[in-house]
Amino acid sequence: MTPARERNVCPARRFGGRLRVPGDKSVSHRALILGALAVGRTVIRNLAPGGDCRSTRACLTSLGVRIEETQEQDGPVWRVEGVGLGGFRAPAAALDAGNSGTTARFLMGVLAGHAFTSTLTGDASLSRRPMRRVADPLLRMGARIETVDGHLPVTVAGGALRAITFDMSVPSAQVKSAVLLAGLHADGVTTVVEADQTRDHTERALELFGAGVSIEGRRI
Repeated sequence: MTPARERNVCPARRFGGRLRVPGDKSVSHRALILGALAVGRTVIRNLAPGGDCRSTRACLTSLGVRIEETQEQDGPVWRVEGVGLGGFRAPAAALDAGNSGTTARFLMGVLAGHAFTSTLTGDASLSRRPMRRVADPLLRMGARIETVDGHLPVTVAGGALRAITFDMSVPSAQVKSAVLLAGLHADGVTTVVEADQTRDHTERALELFGAGVSIEGRRI
């Protein structure tokens, strides 16, 4: 056992500085994906630096979205060149979500509205997490989705979607977001009714990007 070492701390006459807090991971995923679906260039500052957001960026790049990172005086800046709704390109290989459930579930919703077939994979941990709760409402909207006993890999054959009203019996911001993202590509008004309110990052981001979002209590 290492012996304890004594350390002395003396009073400071002055204490100060500047602290930069890393960007929020959940918000960063939404900014990247909605920036990719938008028309024009989206500029993102203080994007979360973790591996999950790198997985989202890599998947979007494989889908034909140009994303550039530059270092500026106040930190890294990301520029996403949006391809517009339905503008993703069929990937040449499976899309690897790594360990990011947000990446996998959000992209299931987006890919459901694209007229090509793609496959989402993940690491061993993510491959044990359930995906059927996302697949079920997307199937109702008209996408063809195949899972491996409700888990990754997930194959999505997308195309023209129809709007639905989806009553969520189990609260999940990720499932809600996947349906709302699919709703951007659907014919009609897509509605999600929550049993219990979940975080509203997606609704706020959709409004910021110009989507028509109406919220009445737990009905979105």
